[in-house]
Amino acid sequence: MRLKIHSTYDVLVLGSGIAGISATLAAAENGASVAMACKGKLFSGSSFYPGTWGLGLIGPADASDEADLADSIKTVGCGMAQENLVEAFVQGIAPAIEKVRCKGVKLRRANSGDQKEFIPCFDRKHRDWNGIEFDSAREIFSQELEQNKTQIFEGFEAVELVKKEGRVCGAVLSNKKELLYVGCKALVLASGGYGSLFARHLCTNDVAGMGQGLALDAGCRLLNMEFMQVMLGYLAPAYQTVFNEKVYHFTEFIKPDGTPLLNTEEQALLELRSTHGPFTSRLASKAVDLAIYRASLEHPEGVTARYSAEMKQNPPEFVKTYFDWLQAAKGLTMNDSIQVALFAHAANGGVWIQPDAATGVEGLFAAGEVTGGMHGADRIGGLSTANGLVFGGKAGFSAAKAVKTAGAPPEEIEFSAMGANETEVLFQKLQNCMMQYAMVERSGEGLKTALETVKALRNEMSLKETVDVSEITAAKRFLCQLETAEAILKAASLRTESRGSHYRTDYPTENPTLAKPICVEKVDGEITARFV
Repeated sequence: MRLKIHSTYDVLVLGSGIAGISATLAAAENGASVAMACKGKLFSGSSFYPGTWGLGLIGPADASDEADLADSIKTVGCGMAQENLVEAFVQGIAPAIEKVRCKGVKLRRANSGDQKEFIPCFDRKHRDWNGIEFDSAREIFSQELEQNKTQIFEGFEAVELVKKEGRVCGAVLSNKKELLYVGCKALVLASGGYGSLFARHLCTNDVAGMGQGLALDAGCRLLNMEFMQVMLGYLAPAYQTVFNEKVYHFTEFIKPDGTPLLNTEEQALLELRSTHGPFTSRLASKAVDLAIYRASLEHPEGVTARYSAEMKQNPPEFVKTYFDWLQAAKGLTMNDSIQVALFAHAANGGVWIQPDAATGVEGLFAAGEVTGGMHGADRIGGLSTANGLVFGGKAGFSAAKAVKTAGAPPEEIEFSAMGANETEVLFQKLQNCMMQYAMVERSGEGLKTALETVKALRNEMSLKETVDVSEITAAKRFLCQLETAEAILKAASLRTESRGSHYRTDYPTENPTLAKPICVEKVDGEITARFV
């Protein structure tokens, strides 16, 4: 199928979360004409996930705190974070927060910031804590996008990156009804993580690993793909609401038969468990997550959580903020019992970038949760938002700079119009497979089964030439998602140890000889994983 160019911009940004918006505004502020494409509505993805009150955002307390924060990131990351990215990241956080504040976005500050609840997840001390409120961010960013005359392709997802002589120069976009070839001189990939490759996930459905597959096909390398954050969330009521980790030590977990879920030793770990949101294999508190996870396998309705009288009578400020939002948004109070289980949440791995957000592929930059290397095996709370702000800004600046030496995109391209109409059922099989074998407890045998399933699902696709845009889009998307799933599984298979969010039942301890990241790339059409 031949596609003629629909329109051309200096910079094309894929994704409309914090990273995509930051990249778009930075590129425009540096003189570029910019278009943004987003599969869902504007302000989507993990950044604006409606399962919690807003975006936690932390940075160094002051300039003297930067070295300590960088050291903490590397410690929490278990040696998997790239030092050059960490240094660039930490140095960019305070300026990025100040820039958002100067734009007029409302940042919630702590009245009692010295309370232990304001120590960031996995961190060791208080930092500069902020909370970006969704409504304020939407209002201010909308005004800025309009003022910069940004072209927004709302409801369009990228199904293919276009290259000319090795340089990315556009993308084919689809809204399931029409295909648009949009040209550019530089492209920023900010399409988010891969949480919804898992059947239970605390992210929007469009965060499904599309960007990582597109990046692999374009020649990028992926890093730290085995490190997926898993968190407790609500099964009922208010499905997919984030469980606030600061209330673990105020909570009683109860099995369906009415008996306590945790034994005495596990109950004693709840104080430690309240210091971090995601599961980690490196702390003794993993026993709490494993007990909840195993109980939910036996009982699909999940585990009941009830809160103590102590918390109800005198909740800490951070906890009160959460429950004020919960009552306003979901109609739930501290007196309501809930059913909980573990959900996939956010990816710590993704496209391997340089400090300026370059991917190693000419004309292609990346930012936000689609990337990897600035975190590691575990991630400090509040740094996902900071990542989007800092590297989104860097990606936009770098893309605008790259425009000056780029040629024009081709006026017409050849596009493979292969489609399939059964991908929804196949995708559900993939989600169930990933949840069973690659979420909390992993093993060599289970990962092998999952890789065989991915291969089988690829073979099950009935690809055919078609002019049906919906079928073409579904096929392109699912093939990318299969590649991303394969990248996760191959990295997890290679890491024969437990490290941070990656837990192997057959290798339950950390192996010091494996203290090096895993890179995934496509070599001669084959996805391969190797230590670097």
